[in-house]
Amino acid sequence: MADYNLTAQLRDDKGKGASRRLRRTGWVPGILYGGDREPRSIALKDNELKNALKNEDFYSSIFTITVGDIAQDCVLKDIQRHPSREEAMHVDLMRVTAGQALKTNIQFHFVGEDIAPGVKEEGGAVSHNMVEVEITCLPKDLPKYIEVDVSKLKKDETIHLSDLILPEGVQIVELMHGEGHDQAVVSIRAMRVSKEIDDTAAAEAPDTEVDGEAPAEGGDA
Repeated sequence: MADYNLTAQLRDDKGKGASRRLRRTGWVPGILYGGDREPRSIALKDNELKNALKNEDFYSSIFTITVGDIAQDCVLKDIQRHPSREEAMHVDLMRVTAGQALKTNIQFHFVGEDIAPGVKEEGGAVSHNMVEVEITCLPKDLPKYIEVDVSKLKKDETIHLSDLILPEGVQIVELMHGEGHDQAVVSIRAMRVSKEIDDTAAAEAPDTEVDGEAPAEGGDA
């Protein structure tokens, strides 16, 4: 089930000071929750987590976290990063149990944008309204991503959540809320020309109007 294996340890100290001390010693604080067990404060090996986060499919993968001699399957639910260094500061992990449905966010993979009629023939531009979506499924059915085929999209057309072809066993949580939740995923719109550019061009254009000649000095008014 798991493609990644991370090492963790339980932690009792909490607070910003304790978290800073952990990070200085090569660990990243986090929390593990879900299933039929109580949430536990943990710390993960920074180098293992950093290497996993370099892979796009890690964010939608079921992976194994080993605490002592106990291995558990889980998914990444949230990650807090340093505002300037992009380092992981804290992670939320959710336990996964075979046979029990889970909810998690899955990224979209957009294909066919360069050959879409709205782009290639009509000069439009692709606009991504969403880049990921929350789904629910059994662990065995968890996809790496959801493909969105834009290759047939024309200008002023939109692909909504209900238009997506989902893997077997996968449901989009937003659509389960009923009418009015069928959000736009991607569309092709006309290219916009900046009004500022138009105004600048008009201001720099040479004046083609011919002014009337002024009366000669001393002449009739």
